[in-house]
Amino acid sequence: MNTNDFDFNLPENLIAQTPLEKRDSSKLLILNPVTKEMKDTHFEHIIDELNPGDALVMNNTRVLPARLYGQKADTHGHVELLLLKNTSGDEWEVLAKPAKRLKVGATISFGDGRLLAEVVEVLEHGGRIVRFSYDGIFLEVLESLGEMPLPPYIHETLDDRERYQTVYAKENGSAAAPTAGLHFTSELLEKIAAKGVHLVYLTLHVGLGTFRPVSVDNIAEHDMHSEFYQLNQEAADTLNHVKSKGGRIIAVGTTSIRTLETIGNKHEGKLVADSGWTNIFIKPGYHFKVVDAFSTNFHLPKSTLVMLVAAFAGREFILDAYQYAIEQHYRFFSFGDAMFLTSPQHKTS
Repeated sequence: MNTNDFDFNLPENLIAQTPLEKRDSSKLLILNPVTKEMKDTHFEHIIDELNPGDALVMNNTRVLPARLYGQKADTHGHVELLLLKNTSGDEWEVLAKPAKRLKVGATISFGDGRLLAEVVEVLEHGGRIVRFSYDGIFLEVLESLGEMPLPPYIHETLDDRERYQTVYAKENGSAAAPTAGLHFTSELLEKIAAKGVHLVYLTLHVGLGTFRPVSVDNIAEHDMHSEFYQLNQEAADTLNHVKSKGGRIIAVGTTSIRTLETIGNKHEGKLVADSGWTNIFIKPGYHFKVVDAFSTNFHLPKSTLVMLVAAFAGREFILDAYQYAIEQHYRFFSFGDAMFLTSPQHKTS
């Protein structure tokens, strides 16, 4: 398939610049891939789409204040680093701007020397491996010097850092938020659990893949960047129990989907405690082995995320749904509204 097969015209004014005051007051579009029905509601009513005995699977990664602004030690030229992942010890893979002058051996200073970064490797995709030096605890230094790595289409300042974190964020390591989870409040999750839905957490640290556009015409030629994931034994046991009782595995966001399907592919559809790196690219033609339904935000045109959703529900239906959302003035991208895709194999009661 061609990348342009997943394009659509999005008015710029529909790109949400700030989060809503109440997380679960965002709009929610319910989609049924079998009947092709669409239903408008608000996110707090997602509980109506969940059945006792289902499992709601969420990514508990926590976004690092991963954007750093500093100066080259020799020229004092301004440099911006975006931390993507910890490769070993104090070494990190980063995106750098401007990158072309950052050769191996270049040193960048942040916060008047409180944090130093030396370039130790230049990567094929243009990124860098840097080694940090500092006094104290790295995450504490980063908290004091770094900024939240908001996507480039957000131009407003975020007053409260926690609004770019899910309420269940726990494991530090992401370069971007798993934005489908931003709609949940602690109160809504309590109501969902009280209904008899199992709340299950996994971890996938969002990395370079979020920032890389699909630059090839044939989507089969696109290479996904690897991201670290982890599912513990308790979560795996709960999910297998749910499946054995006929409950649904309902993922929150594409990162949860990619983690679950990665493990399912490795273990013939079964879920086991597992961790590692995944570069799974879910596109039309993919057969889902684990996930029965999911919620997600509205994504960028021609993105791998749109392709993933189309793999589940069909390209034409998803593009129709996106067009409907545009006509109904849904808010798009990270701070925008959400959709819930029901499972072709199951019906909610």
